[in-house]
Amino acid sequence: MPTILSYLKSSTNLPEAGIKNTLQLLEEGATIPFISRYRKERTGNLDEVQLGEILKFKEQFEALEKRKVSILKALEEQDVLTPELQKQIENTTDATVLEDLYLPYKKTRKTKADTARENGLEPLAKIIMAQKSRDLESTAHNYRSEAVNSIEEALEGARHIISEWINERTDIRNYLRNQIERHAQIVTRVVKSKKDEEQALKYKDYFDWDESLSRIPSHRFLALTRAANEGFIRLKLEIDDDRALQNISSRIVKSNGACAEQIELAAADAYKRLLFPALSNEALSLAKEKADAKAISVFAKNLRQLLLGSPLGEKRILAIDPGFRTGCKVVCLDENGGLQHNETIYPHPPKNDTKGAMRKISFLVDAHKIQAIAIGNGTASRETEQFIKRMQFNRDLEVFVVSEAGASIYSASKIARVEFPNYDVTVRGAVSIGRRLADPLAELVKIDAKSIGVGQYQHDVDQTKLKSELDRVVESCVNTVGVNLNTASVPLLSYVSGIGPKLAENIVSYRDENGAFASRNQILNVPRLGAKAFEQAAGFLRVKQAENPLDDSAVHPERYEVVEDMADKLKVSVRELIGNTSLLKKINLNDFVTDEVGLPTLKDILDELEKPGLDPREPAKAFTFNQNIRKIEDLEVGQLLPGIVNNITNFGAFVDIGIKESGLIHISNLADGFVSDVNAHVSLQEQVVVKVLEIDIKRKRIQLKLYKLKST
Repeated sequence: MPTILSYLKSSTNLPEAGIKNTLQLLEEGATIPFISRYRKERTGNLDEVQLGEILKFKEQFEALEKRKVSILKALEEQDVLTPELQKQIENTTDATVLEDLYLPYKKTRKTKADTARENGLEPLAKIIMAQKSRDLESTAHNYRSEAVNSIEEALEGARHIISEWINERTDIRNYLRNQIERHAQIVTRVVKSKKDEEQALKYKDYFDWDESLSRIPSHRFLALTRAANEGFIRLKLEIDDDRALQNISSRIVKSNGACAEQIELAAADAYKRLLFPALSNEALSLAKEKADAKAISVFAKNLRQLLLGSPLGEKRILAIDPGFRTGCKVVCLDENGGLQHNETIYPHPPKNDTKGAMRKISFLVDAHKIQAIAIGNGTASRETEQFIKRMQFNRDLEVFVVSEAGASIYSASKIARVEFPNYDVTVRGAVSIGRRLADPLAELVKIDAKSIGVGQYQHDVDQTKLKSELDRVVESCVNTVGVNLNTASVPLLSYVSGIGPKLAENIVSYRDENGAFASRNQILNVPRLGAKAFEQAAGFLRVKQAENPLDDSAVHPERYEVVEDMADKLKVSVRELIGNTSLLKKINLNDFVTDEVGLPTLKDILDELEKPGLDPREPAKAFTFNQNIRKIEDLEVGQLLPGIVNNITNFGAFVDIGIKESGLIHISNLADGFVSDVNAHVSLQEQVVVKVLEIDIKRKRIQLKLYKLKST
């Protein structure tokens, strides 16, 4: 019988000791960020990805074992569980094999075979399958009854039973699975009654489609299934039916004559009515799972890049949510993102109060000592950017265009209402734009990740798996960067290892009532925050200007003593040691190795002491679009344009070139050679230079080629 350890070893190919210790740590309530950062000696230095694989397959194993228990109980209740069948079920590690073993006993709706059995035709079916009857008609004549009026009815009923037996044969099911996996074509046909509907036009390319199931890209499969689910096309799989039937018959038919004819008829019925429909649906479900996994992976990579986007840092920011008719909402934020002022200006049509708007902006920049300006990239963004750049200020100001994706979701959310109960959604939206410039991670965690708008077909994939993966990414990013304990919001704190939503609320409530935290240890005073939560969270929390400088580093409190020993050996204080490269180079890590603390942890400590609390993200850089390009009609084939990558999919990257429509760099146009991974060539929010290849004004589509990464 497989154990969880043997299952994980074969599934992950990771060292047994690392798997075993990881399982133990997970059982103890440790999180993946904590394990990967602070328990390297226990796991053999496994990283977050490897730990995530262990957790994923652990959950798969547990689900499989749960299903086995359910099946064994059902078989016991039916009194059909034999020692051999029980052993087969207990030893399998494959969910498909498990369901095949259960198939003959699975309680479903009444079948044609069930009716035939009730009519006493199973002995006739066995005689036919034995293929020894020399006078089948005479034999079948003996099975007539009140329910079976003729020889043909008797033979038909027997065939239904034989069809069910054929359907339950594992070798036949596996053969057909193999044929479908290797040779199936996914075929679509348009639903004629809907082909002229406006919504159907976006699926026009798929009205008559034929492609190998094994080779279809995940994004196209999801597009086809969406079109089918919306009723615009019919979708099915096709294989060589004659070849499949011939193979099935050859496995069963061992003679000539009447019995063989009946078996061949039963095989054809089993194939058409039972086998192919079920295994076709199974293959489509597996293809959907694989497509979902790829789409979720793309979304997760994009989300990670977006969350770890370049922060401007603690600056005083003037943020603008641009608009025409309703004006531009302007807010001023302090270094911590606190709202200082808000009002509306009207520099664009229909009001065109350009002079008045300039006066207000100039006044606000001076009055609030503004250091940077953030402009949302929605309606009127380019016009607002040009308006701002025409102005002369008394200080150097960088102007940034910031993605608004999901800002409207935040501004109408409960989180926003709690933060700004006395302001409307327009003010909240402008605040979010400014805060995104200061710290994308801290602001974006307030929004459901699905609403951020990166990735492909996120609404078509398994929503439970999507949420689980995206939550894992957010947790990883938050803990990679670290969190300022005295400024972090409830949503940001809730993703810190070991904390969660309720403790995050308690921390903020305690902070509001008692003032800023002076040390990490002080969070132990927070209601319901115990030693275990402190152990998991402390290393990811930062306390600025704390009495102990290590409280503003990634060194875990459980290892402060190690740092103190290092400082004592060099006869300096901990504060003098931090950031002093020449002193740190004198440390021999082998002097501090113990049974609990090995070289991996000591190397991490030394790296952190060199640059304590260093933000791993690159600083934000200002960017300017081509000022002569305002709309798609301004584009020309061959133009070189600056742009920002705003979405990545399996088939290419979308680039914002400063107009309403984003252009697509197809995967084939990312490099001169073969490209297998889009992320290997560009990343989200990366500044690039692109060449215009094609412009389709009618369909609002722009084809681009990656010319080069924009120089820094």
